[in-house]
Amino acid sequence: MQRLLLPPLKALARSPGHRLLVPRAAPRAQCGCICGVRCPPRPGQYSTVTEVALQSGRGTVSLPSKAAERVVGRWLLVCSGTVAGAVILGGVTRLTESGLSMVDWHLIKEMKPPTTQEEWEAEFQKYQQFPEFKILNHDMTLAEFKFIWYMEYSHRMWGRVVGLAYILPAAYFWRKGWLSRGMKGRVLALCALVCFQGLLGWYMVKSGLEEKPDSHDIPRVSQYRLAAHLGSALVLYCASLWTSLSLLLPQHKLPETRQLLWLRRFACGTAGAFVAGLDAGLVYNSFPKMGESWIPEDLFAFSPVLRNVFENPTMVQFDHRVLGVTSVTAITVLYFLSRRIHLPQRTRMAAVTLLALAYTQVGLGISTLLMYVPTPLAATHQSGSLALLSGALWLMNELRRVPK
Repeated sequence: MQRLLLPPLKALARSPGHRLLVPRAAPRAQCGCICGVRCPPRPGQYSTVTEVALQSGRGTVSLPSKAAERVVGRWLLVCSGTVAGAVILGGVTRLTESGLSMVDWHLIKEMKPPTTQEEWEAEFQKYQQFPEFKILNHDMTLAEFKFIWYMEYSHRMWGRVVGLAYILPAAYFWRKGWLSRGMKGRVLALCALVCFQGLLGWYMVKSGLEEKPDSHDIPRVSQYRLAAHLGSALVLYCASLWTSLSLLLPQHKLPETRQLLWLRRFACGTAGAFVAGLDAGLVYNSFPKMGESWIPEDLFAFSPVLRNVFENPTMVQFDHRVLGVTSVTAITVLYFLSRRIHLPQRTRMAAVTLLALAYTQVGLGISTLLMYVPTPLAATHQSGSLALLSGALWLMNELRRVPK
């Protein structure tokens, strides 16, 4: 690494991966004057490097190399994969009604599962003190309890794996100087969001453990807290994947095309979280009509009217269907718009992939309804929504890199 006094280049320290031409150290006899390396360059005097230390008034600033950027990009790609695994595993935990089997939360203590018969019986007795056992699972056996307990245990342990996957490499890359100033802020935000996810998960579970004397409904977590937990996980996933793609894909100029504007108008709603929270998939198991009508009579059964949007299972499923049809229509229009102009092959592949994922997701959703929400198919449908979101992010990242 060559250390030089280059005040005009200080601003380049904010540009990760910027390649600089740095003069090689040369003997003064070759220079012909007394200014040393500050002489005007001669042919062959410069060497291409990917990491330079610039001496500024605030100390030495290290510019990350292209190789370092690729390593950070791959790390964030792996991190986004771990978040996707947590979302999928959380969906399976929800579908198997296992989320309330662990009735307390300890960061370190609960990492060791029960091993003896006495420990399992003690854990089962704790579960029996809460509403889900009293109202729904009062005839559950110890063997059945072990299954749902291990489902929730796997989800929580995977959450810890996600945290370590973010925090430990982040500390290493920070120490090595592989993170630019802007990237440091992003990494800090991602690590903070991971920690927030753990706390929000327990806050969600607590809502399903509370005694509700005036309610005779099946114990479940609050759909609002579930939506917040899932929504923050998707934010973490999107931010990690987007940053990874930005580091790994070749850079292009930023255009403003009609295709990009259409895609920006397309948004993945969070209604799926409310469907999961209310078991709304079990209300009307028919398609395209809901029962015998297009608009069911109990769509506005709750009072006040606004409460129906978030708490009425019929309205929630209706909203989910409308969002699904609207989304696949928007993606179809976007695909045909993208065929009108010349796009790079990789961008066209992203558009085709997004279209295929959208129609696959619609097929999975309809099949899940008609078959009365079998767990394997419902879990595949939930995983498909994450794949669809990934395809949309990929296409958006491609479109912003298309040269003018």
